[in-house]
Amino acid sequence: MNHNRNNNTKKNLMTGSKIIIESLINEGVDTIFGYPGGAVLNIYDELLNYKDKIKHVLVRHEQGAAHAADGYARASGKVGVVLVTSGPGATNTITGIATANMDSVPMVIITGQVPTNLIGNDAFQEADTVGITRPCTKHNYLVKDIKDLARTIKEAFYIASTGRPGPVLIDIPKDITSSVYEFDYPETVQLHGYNPTYFGHHIQIAKLASEILKAKKPLLYIGGGVISSNASAELFELAELLDLPITSTLMGLGGFPSCHPLFFGMLGMHGTYAANMAISNADFIVAIGARFDDRVTGKVEEFGRNAKFAHIDIDPSSIGKNVKIEIPVVGDVKSVLSSLLEVLNGRNEEISEAKYERLGWLEEINAWKYEHPLTYKMNDVIKPQYVIEKIYELTGGEAIIATEVGQSQMWTAQFYKFKNPRTLLTSGGLGTMGFGFPAAIGAQMAHPDKIVFDIAGDGSIQMNIQELATAVQYNLPVKIAIINNNFLGMIRQWQELFYHKRYSFSEMNVNPDFVKLAEAYGAVGLRAKDPDDVVPVIEKALSIKRPVIMDFIVDREESVYPMVAPGSPITGMLLV
Repeated sequence: MNHNRNNNTKKNLMTGSKIIIESLINEGVDTIFGYPGGAVLNIYDELLNYKDKIKHVLVRHEQGAAHAADGYARASGKVGVVLVTSGPGATNTITGIATANMDSVPMVIITGQVPTNLIGNDAFQEADTVGITRPCTKHNYLVKDIKDLARTIKEAFYIASTGRPGPVLIDIPKDITSSVYEFDYPETVQLHGYNPTYFGHHIQIAKLASEILKAKKPLLYIGGGVISSNASAELFELAELLDLPITSTLMGLGGFPSCHPLFFGMLGMHGTYAANMAISNADFIVAIGARFDDRVTGKVEEFGRNAKFAHIDIDPSSIGKNVKIEIPVVGDVKSVLSSLLEVLNGRNEEISEAKYERLGWLEEINAWKYEHPLTYKMNDVIKPQYVIEKIYELTGGEAIIATEVGQSQMWTAQFYKFKNPRTLLTSGGLGTMGFGFPAAIGAQMAHPDKIVFDIAGDGSIQMNIQELATAVQYNLPVKIAIINNNFLGMIRQWQELFYHKRYSFSEMNVNPDFVKLAEAYGAVGLRAKDPDDVVPVIEKALSIKRPVIMDFIVDREESVYPMVAPGSPITGMLLV
């Protein structure tokens, strides 16, 4: 009997590298984005034994790995996984980690570290990765003992994916990956002091229901929490049950169908006239999975000044942080909306009366919508808005759209009508140039059969253009639409409006020939110089099952409107 027990024990002995990969498999991981280096070579060597179970995507820069894992997570709802080496490998991921942290994206980043006996000795490619990433992760770990390795990975995935999601980093010294220990993956996690609240308090939900029925001018203000909690169906049911108008943050787009008559667009600095006027005239605003950031509120003292506020959010620290909240509801958006619908169930007479009394409110918002629609003036030069509209029409609104940051991002938010959640991948909180293309690669890995676009500016696309080699290597048919105005467009727009047209270092005097660049990487390059070229170029790109760059030469000084000047109330919109 003892002999058999010893054999069984030996069967479970594994190197740290094998423990890492077996743990990832236990978490359902099928894709890793990474770049090898000395401190993680043991892990990479072990990965060869798991080629049939885990796909590894070799990026061309570690920032690309972080953004690709982020895009994968946003598009799929799974945890994105990054594997990079120590020192510069780890520090190159920081921008991507901070991007995910600001937008509440679940990721686990595994970084190599120098051997434990060299930590603190300024060894080759050593950096204090835990110290550096502490401000931009939800949590992080340095594994000092192989006995803690499997448990740490389990905890990391649990923390990343529960509560308000976010990135978790695990720093693993090289000697831990070569040590041997018995593999026993824990089934559950219990963390002292970490117990996210998923179910809203019934008294608060009852108050919320009563206030919604009582309000004459109610408005739902939705954010990315609707999407991360998979609550779109419950939101749709609530809005239609009570005829509640909806406005969205950038991160919330797709959480409610943009073509629905109850949807009045994005609000804030570049929001629609109807959305900004609605939230400024509402008497009761329900914020759902949103965080009242400055690009939404404008002058915060004037934001929704005629309204009472309710706020549904799983993160209690977000409630009341920027705006006074009369009805706070801490909990998962999906769970809270389900409970709210249950409370409203059977109150048909009250619901009918409420809907009748607010018909005038809906007419008022619709009047704002029709008086000041999103628009632009066509001429003999390609307008960026026209390109976005045609991408929407030719994809039927069914594509996954990643964006870079700046004007191209805002035009996409305004003119692409998002039908479904997890179809807009954009850097909302950090505003990271270079995010869109690697994020699109991650989304294409998650959804190989879907059409994936990156809508980019000629400045931002060059931040991570090297990932074109990644797309070509893995035959990922991502479509890149470059809105090419030879400017850092949003910087130029601000300089035009607020700096007397002093275009200080915002002009891109030298850009590559993007068509030739695409061909040099083994991709396809197309160009449109005239409005009549736009549709044929997009149609051709869609017909090609390879990575394609479309270079749209657009009006150089076209601006994004509406626009609210920083620090102004959102009613003070520049409309032309």
